[in-house]
Parts: sequence; structure tokens; C-alpha cells
Amino acid sequence: MTDRSASKDRRAELLDSAEHAARSRGFDGFSYADLARDVGIRTASIHYHFPRKAVLSAALMQRYHENFEEICAQIDASHETGSARMIALIDRYRQAHGAGERVCLCVAFSISREHLSADVIDRIAGFRRMMRTWIAATYALGQSDGTIASVTDPEAEAPATLAVLEGAQLCARAENNPARFDEAVAVLTGRMRKQRDLTTRQNG
Repeated sequence: MTDRSASKDRRAELLDSAEHAARSRGFDGFSYADLARDVGIRTASIHYHFPRKAVLSAALMQRYHENFEEICAQIDASHETGSARMIALIDRYRQAHGAGERVCLCVAFSISREHLSADVIDRIAGFRRMMRTWIAATYALGQSDGTIASVTDPEAEAPATLAVLEGAQLCARAENNPARFDEAVAVLTGRMRKQRDLTTRQNG
């Protein structure tokens, strides 16, 4: 392995450790000393890759944004109907909270907004803007193909849906109970009944 490859792998390892810590304990809940113990390196070595926590946080949000863009693209490629795509997104947010042990990175960072750099705040806004756009397009598809009930204004419903998904994670985290997520999104998933009925008939 070349020095460049080793450096790239170590950077990814640090980002993985930091994301897990942030999503479990929040932006203020971990330090470089925590990452050093987790990864097994000296704290000074972390500063080589990320001189300041603000730089690390910006890199985390950039990677998170890019990964979620790919997830949304995969959902689009794998599911034809609006409701199937929305169900897939809800499942991703459900998986992200684990067993009520963590929240998505955007939520974790937003809770500590006062301690974030302007760059990270802008990246969070960019991520949420991307998600609202995708959700609105998914609602528009569900409206046209008839698989999502009672769609009236996709653009207006998108931010409300994103708030429900993020809030559902917080509900599960607050009580460390994954059932709270499903309770919080029950009205949203209920609108997808046509897709569930179609799937049942196809598999019956």
C-alpha cells in the first residue's frame, strides 16, 4: 500500500469514527482524543488530516451529502412508483436511527448549530435543500401515478415530510425506543397504502 493510499484510508477511518460519534452523541459529544482512542492513533495525527474540528465537520457533511445523493439515485433506479420511492426513503431514515441509539448526521449537527462554523451550517442547508427537492419530485410522481394518497402540493409537502422524518428520529432517540419512529411516521406511511396493496397482490 502506498503512503497516499494509507493516508486516504486513515482519513476515511477518522470520518467513519467521527460520524458514528456525532450521530450517537452530537457535535459537542466527542473530541479528537475520543477519535484517537477509537482509531488507535495519536491526537496530533488527526490534526494532519483535519487541522480543526470545523474542517472535520465540513468534510463529514460533504461526504454525507454525496452519499445521500447516491442513495436517492439508487432509490430512483430501483423503484418505479412515487410511493415505493417514499417507502424506501422512510426505511433509510428508520435504519439510520439504529435501535433508537442515534440520529442522522444532519439532525445531530443541527442540534449544536451555535457551535458550528458558517461553512458547516451552509452545508446542512444544502443537504436539506437537496432532500426537499427529491421529496417534492417523489410526491409529484406519486400524484401522477396515483400511488400516494391525497397529494395536493408536492412543493409544500416536501419540507413537512422532511421535518417528520427528522423529528421521528429524535422521538426514537429521546426514549431509546425504535417504536417511537414508526409511531411518528404512521400518518405518512398510511398514505402509501396503494403501494402496499399492489405489493401484496403481486406477492400473493
